[in-house]
Amino acid sequence: MNAADKDGAHVGRIGRSPLRWHLALLTVWTLAWFIAAERHGGVSWHYIKNGEQLLFGQVPGGGLALYVNHPELQIGPVSFLVAGLFAPFPAGLGEKLAEATMSGLGLYMLVLIGRTAAEHYRGSGLNHKRLQQRVLIAGLAFIPMWVEVSVRFAHLDDVLALFFTTLAVRSLVRGNATALGVILALAVDSKPWAVAFLPLLLALPKSTWLRSCAVVVGVVAVAWLPFYLTHMNTMNAAHFTIPNQAASSLRWFGATGSVTPWWDRPAQMALGLGLGAWAVRRGRWPAMVLLAADARIVLDPSVYTYYNASILLGTVIWDAIGQRRLVPWVSWIALITLYGSALFVPSDSTRGLIRLAFAVGSAAYVLFSPVRPPRRGRLVRTADTSAHVPAQATGVHDRPHQTRAA
Repeated sequence: MNAADKDGAHVGRIGRSPLRWHLALLTVWTLAWFIAAERHGGVSWHYIKNGEQLLFGQVPGGGLALYVNHPELQIGPVSFLVAGLFAPFPAGLGEKLAEATMSGLGLYMLVLIGRTAAEHYRGSGLNHKRLQQRVLIAGLAFIPMWVEVSVRFAHLDDVLALFFTTLAVRSLVRGNATALGVILALAVDSKPWAVAFLPLLLALPKSTWLRSCAVVVGVVAVAWLPFYLTHMNTMNAAHFTIPNQAASSLRWFGATGSVTPWWDRPAQMALGLGLGAWAVRRGRWPAMVLLAADARIVLDPSVYTYYNASILLGTVIWDAIGQRRLVPWVSWIALITLYGSALFVPSDSTRGLIRLAFAVGSAAYVLFSPVRPPRRGRLVRTADTSAHVPAQATGVHDRPHQTRAA
């Protein structure tokens, strides 16, 4: 570790404690939003609870026949297994503990993103203080949307999918191909739409692709195959449709029917995978999470505000790792555009157009905006591969952190 990195390990600490100022402020911010949302929280927790009871046979019609009898539960088995951790508690207390735990995961994800960015740019003269400021400012935008998914709606499946994806980004930067495959598979096992995050595998060296893909297939098969092999009709659950809401961007593509069009889910998946692969090919893998989330919101028939949590996670990753501007304005544009329009724009059609414009605009920005490469590359520490993770752009507004040699 060079002098700058050693100095960065102490930047921003509160006195002699290991806690840093930006994380203390984000903790207070998270607690404030948790208190505000908890009174009206748990809107969808009954789906998680019902699925967990069905999976473990506590109510009839579940077990391995879960998805045949309840196709409306578009939730992965790992989410139901995790929900079982809160089952021993009284119903009300278990729900509140789950909401608090999910809120804490969002705060921990910001910590992981900051550490991942520092590790990715190690040896490039990173200004650690500016990185902490970026994480703080982006985190202030991220937390309100995270509380939407974790507390107000209590969607444990979405929370786990995004948490595992954050861990996957960290594994990628560390060059651990096996861990990356396992973690991405767990994301898919928590929520099927996390398949759109699989292009992260392409950012690994080609020599590890086969092994990583085999790991993903194996872990996904362990979770899902028992349901499909014992009840072949489980496949029909993939065709479950939901109402096409009036504010959906789908209506701007001519899909004016009352339910999900037949082509929507395949197109949504293909768009997310395609954009993610394109980002990796252009050497901009930190944009991949945002692009997958863009594909989701632009082609989804629903417009629930908790969808925006995946967008904000994508913008935070881009703002912290994909670029090094001091002000992470992409995250704040996402919050104001998507959450602000949901609160203050009365027209359904206009809200759909705003969502479409944000998805197209943000995708174009992260794919084509001019960037400057780092001053020098960094050899990624590896657990089971010695390859380089593709270098990312360095913004022109991040001055190197200067330290004096001891």
